[in-house]
Amino acid sequence: MAQNEENNGHLPKNQKKLNPNVAMVLSILLAGLGQIYNKRYMKGISFIILEIAFILATFDFLWLGLWGITTLGTIPGVDHSIYLLVYGIVSLLLLALAAIFYVFNVIDAKKQAQKINDGWVIPSIKQSLKNLYDKAFPYIMTAPGLVLLIFTVVFPLLFAIALAFTNYDLYNSPPRNLVEWIGFGNFMDLATVPIWQDTFASVFVWTIVWTIVATSFQIVVGLILAVLVNDKRVKFKKTIRTILILPWAVPAFVSILIFAAMFNDEFGAINRDIIIPLIGGNGLPWLTDPFYTKIVLIMIQTWLGYPFVFALFSGVLQSISSEWYEAAEVDGATRWQKFRNITLPHVLFATAPLLIIQYTTNFNNFNIIYLFNEGGPAVQGQNAGGTDILISWVYKLTFETNDYSMAAAISLIIGLMVSIFAIFQFRRTKSFKEEGNI
Repeated sequence: MAQNEENNGHLPKNQKKLNPNVAMVLSILLAGLGQIYNKRYMKGISFIILEIAFILATFDFLWLGLWGITTLGTIPGVDHSIYLLVYGIVSLLLLALAAIFYVFNVIDAKKQAQKINDGWVIPSIKQSLKNLYDKAFPYIMTAPGLVLLIFTVVFPLLFAIALAFTNYDLYNSPPRNLVEWIGFGNFMDLATVPIWQDTFASVFVWTIVWTIVATSFQIVVGLILAVLVNDKRVKFKKTIRTILILPWAVPAFVSILIFAAMFNDEFGAINRDIIIPLIGGNGLPWLTDPFYTKIVLIMIQTWLGYPFVFALFSGVLQSISSEWYEAAEVDGATRWQKFRNITLPHVLFATAPLLIIQYTTNFNNFNIIYLFNEGGPAVQGQNAGGTDILISWVYKLTFETNDYSMAAAISLIIGLMVSIFAIFQFRRTKSFKEEGNI
């Protein structure tokens, strides 16, 4: 009889109609009350226990955290501003999780009241546990990963963002001194204070030039070599490909340190054995003149980066049907026309996401900048080296001058720039669209 009533969408005769709004309001007042109103007693009691346990277990910590993130301490030497900031961020994360649970509790109470009014029969406790296991199993399995993600990715990100709006530096280091909220002060300094303004403009321009030129060179060299080796007239393709990807086999930091020694102004092989015998003098100032250092850095990055691009393009080129080229030859197409209309579009369509990643990777390519010359040489009137990019400048601000808040502000700018560039390019890339022709 109950089954027939459920199928017909009518309530049993002895069951009163529930008010979904009442269930929702009760759940807002206390998690679980709405479920009890819906006669889901076990679920309601479980929600009530969870809420009370959360309040009792975290109340003191949440109070301290919210007070700490608001004030960052009031007594120098006693209150540790950074610890209070950490407690505050953790408190906000816990409150966010609690808010998600509370919203679920309210929505669940209202929906179940509507379902019961529509004739849904409340399952037994055994059936409820089985349904809970079936529905919650994926979430139970992913919960540890979610918690790990929150505290290894989300928490550090929020902490760095928060530091960008403080005055945390060598002279405002707890516990001796308190850190204070200064709003957009760090960003205003980057735009108005001469030394910060000049340094940021110089480093920013070089970072953009470095990213575009170095990455484009390695892509162009990789493409040219891949096209040449893929030519059907070339023999010993396997041997040639093996030789061309050898730079990829050597760890990058080893190659960078070797190049740093080779280009040393005083004893490097480039000056001693090549430049001086050819032009005389003391050789070229590879490590002491920013212009020459930048040229060398671009050349080294091209050497380090082209093998990956070459291997990537080689695989894609072999997937292009030879019939396309034969048809083009019949139509009288030249080699350049075949390359421009067949080879290049196909390669870019298949590899665009990875090529975009090459640009974003070089934008933050700390290793080559720092290992080659530590971002040097020094530049008068700036607090960054002549070849520092944004990420290496952030490193120096953090570990050499202890200007943590300014480093966090610049890191936030870097993150925004990379995110905007990546999102813009991905949205324009055909590889990420469901449909599209080459």
